[in-house]
Order: sequence, then structure tokens, then C-alpha cells
Amino acid sequence: MVDDEQDGRQAPVSEPAGGEPPASGDPAQFATRPVPPGPAPMPGPPAVPAAYRLHAAWQRRVETDYIFDYWTALGWTILTLGIYGFYVLYQLVRRMRDHNERRVDFFDAALAFAWEQAGRRGLHAELTPSFQRAGAHMDVLRRMEEAFREPVIWVVLAVVARGIVELIAFILLDQDLVKHDRSEVGVEYELALIFWRLGQPLPVPDQTRVKGQNNYIGRIVATIASLGIYLFWWYYDQMIEPNLHFQANWAQEDALVAAVQALG
Repeated sequence: MVDDEQDGRQAPVSEPAGGEPPASGDPAQFATRPVPPGPAPMPGPPAVPAAYRLHAAWQRRVETDYIFDYWTALGWTILTLGIYGFYVLYQLVRRMRDHNERRVDFFDAALAFAWEQAGRRGLHAELTPSFQRAGAHMDVLRRMEEAFREPVIWVVLAVVARGIVELIAFILLDQDLVKHDRSEVGVEYELALIFWRLGQPLPVPDQTRVKGQNNYIGRIVATIASLGIYLFWWYYDQMIEPNLHFQANWAQEDALVAAVQALG
């Protein structure tokens, strides 16, 4: 006998030419293929928990939800011969854009957290219709993020064609507020139903808070007929109405953050 047979060991099966494994035989006998050289791929960052994302969006409201004092803004506009008005326009456009982006993040985290909690309680099937309705409202808010609302560009346009640009901006901002608030109320209502079922009741949003759309033709006519004086009143609405909107949001956000902390 050969030496391998004498000591009870079987000769290893060699890999055929060309690097292909044998056509038959036990898989354990297949030769191991070489690992390509180079470093192993880096793992991606761990997912941020929904509760953390919710809290981060909640804290960002001091950066996004700018609150105007009308008389202060008017005073500085007069003292600077209208120059401060460009800053006012910048903030009017910026705060609505940033507020909507923050609220999308806030709602997205709240819904993700609620979905996790519903799964732990076996409530997915029961609550799926509420999540779907909330998702439809979220689609509207996400599409609003794609609208052209770059504040610096609007200020530059206002420098070139002051008065006309402000009127256009006021109309678009009013339409944004109406659409944004209507969709927000829809999400808040579904979250109230979901968290009630999770054992943490939330205040049901007041659906009458959604403002009606301005009469744009009437306001433009009033501005022209008053030689621009009515524009001061329009400025007032553009400052105060979002102020009230933000403050209503804050109360709902505080209640939602407390509910998330309670569910842990």
C-alpha cells in the first residue's frame, strides 16, 4: 500500500485545471476559492432610532420657526428707508420652507415610532388604515419641499422688481400655508387615533384652524387703489398668521414628544 493508505488518510482532491470545482463529490471536498485582495467593505452607520429623530426635529424649531414682531419689523423698515424690508421678505420665505422641512422630519419620525410600537402590540392590521391616510398627507408635505422657495433668490428678485415680487411671494406663501396646514391637520388627526390606541391619548387637532385662502385679486386691487398703503396690512397677515400656526404646532409637538417618552 501507499503511505496515504497505510496511515488511513485519503489523498486530497485536487482542483481541475481552469479553477473549476470537481463535477461530483462531497461539497466539503471543494477547494476554497481565493478571496479577492483589498479591504473589506465598511459597514454603514447604524440607523438612528425614531425617538431620537423625533426629539432632534422637535429641538430644531428654535432655528426654523421664526416669530415676527410686526411693529418692530415695520419700525426698522421705516427707519432704514425700506432696506430692512428685504430682510423681512427673506425671513418670510425662509421660515415657511424650513418649517415645512422640519415638520416632515418630525411627522416621519413620529409615524415610524408609532409603527414600531404597533408591531410590538400586534396592532399593525388594525392601525394600517390610519398609517396609510397619514402617508397620503405626508406625500403632500414632501412635494411641497420641491417647490421653488429659495429666500436669497426671492430677495434678489425683489431688488430688481420691488413691489411686484412681494405680491407674488405673498400669494405663494399664503397658498403654501393653506396647503401645509390642511395636510398637517390630517397627519395630526391620524397620529391622535394611533397614539390613543397605543395608550397615550393626544389632543385632537382643531380642523377649523386651517385658514381660508386669501382673496388675491381683491388684495391686489386694494394695494393699487391705496397707492401701496394696503400692503402694510398684507405684511401684517404674512407675519402674524404663520406665527399663530407655529404656536399651534408647538402645543401638539410637546404633547407628542411627551407621549413618545412615556411609551419609551
